[in-house]
Amino acid sequence: MTELTLDREQVQVDMKTVAHGVGILLMIVTLVLSVFMLKWVVVDKLDKYAPTESSQITTAMRERQLACLSKNIYYEAGSEPFEGKVAVAQVTLNRVNSGQFPNDVCKTIYQKNVFYEKVVCQFSWACDRDSGTRPPNNANYKESQEVAKKVLLEEFRLPGLKEAMYYHADYVNPGWKREKITKIGHHIFYK
Repeated sequence: MTELTLDREQVQVDMKTVAHGVGILLMIVTLVLSVFMLKWVVVDKLDKYAPTESSQITTAMRERQLACLSKNIYYEAGSEPFEGKVAVAQVTLNRVNSGQFPNDVCKTIYQKNVFYEKVVCQFSWACDRDSGTRPPNNANYKESQEVAKKVLLEEFRLPGLKEAMYYHADYVNPGWKREKITKIGHHIFYK
């Protein structure tokens, strides 16, 4: 029979190797869980907004689109003039029809991207937890609903914004290298 002998140094070195391996395994598991959580936030949470086929729009789908667009107009341009509200709605629909964003009104509005492990919303209010509550200014919300109907159902458009895809408030400077189109109210619009 062979006698097994290990000296104390060998056992300590092997234990350090095992501990190092366990540490690496824990880092991998943490990374995988982080990726799944980000996927859940960015993709799976949006599954409730089923894509719409233009040839098969139901009343329920249209009501959902109107509700999403009304909220977007309200939270992005609620205190803006009529043209400012139309411009925000038009940019939203320009994105929907562009092929660069989801082809669904609600999915475009609630689209989130991950930059450097941070979730960023296309429209900032969509990341704000307080925006899920009822709009506080009924008059502005009613006008936002009317604008949503005109733009979505009646295809009302501002001719100068056919190519507008982006905008920001005039009191911020994001340093965009995009071509400026115009300014309406407190928003600057870009291609």
